[in-house]
Amino acid sequence: METRVLLQSTSCKTPFRIDGRKPSETRHLVCRVGVFEQADGSAYFKIGNTQVLATVYGPHDTRGRSKVNPEKAVINCKYNMSTFSKTTRKNLPKGDYRSIEISNNLTQIFDSAILTELYPHSQVDIYLEVIQSDGSDYAACVNAASLAVIHAGIPIKDIVCACSAGFIDNQPITDVNGIEESSNNTPTLTVAMLPKDKQILSMESSGKIHLDNLIDVMDAAIEGCKSVLYVMKQTILTHIQELKE
Repeated sequence: METRVLLQSTSCKTPFRIDGRKPSETRHLVCRVGVFEQADGSAYFKIGNTQVLATVYGPHDTRGRSKVNPEKAVINCKYNMSTFSKTTRKNLPKGDYRSIEISNNLTQIFDSAILTELYPHSQVDIYLEVIQSDGSDYAACVNAASLAVIHAGIPIKDIVCACSAGFIDNQPITDVNGIEESSNNTPTLTVAMLPKDKQILSMESSGKIHLDNLIDVMDAAIEGCKSVLYVMKQTILTHIQELKE
């Protein structure tokens, strides 16, 4: 099940970016669900050249008594970046700080989004693998995990969608790519949200964003979330339609 949509906005005030996009335009999106038969849920998410695979196992019995929660399911997220995901090959040690930080952030997001109270004494494992990195990896992981959770049939409050935004040449830009992330110390903000209630589950920033520009950057990220959400919804609806046939 695959959905391909090229999203763009007609409202822009400056020339094109380095990859030909307008400031408020996201990259080309590709989504698929059900990419691994062995997992309870799985998804593939590609935005530009950034590609992420997500697998979900559970709910199942908790592993280790210390994790047992008699009131709700325990969410366990593990993030990993493949050694071949970047053009410059770099071996990251297992348990590096950034991977742990992203894993913890993802755990908090989906602990808030999943109806964990329906599965006491159980555990849900979500595994993310970045197979190609070209900017906005964290946002792509959130989106891939959301699709995989839904594919697994786990009740969730809403589709969790995420997008990054940055600030270059005195204006906000949506969906920051790898070159933009690495050049000129571009400040970026990644927003993950439940769109129906407009509830923000996570905001992660890197670099310094002046308070005068913060609202504009946040708005750019939220608008990007809406664009990403459209493609994710189409992917889910296509999958449901295929199950009915």
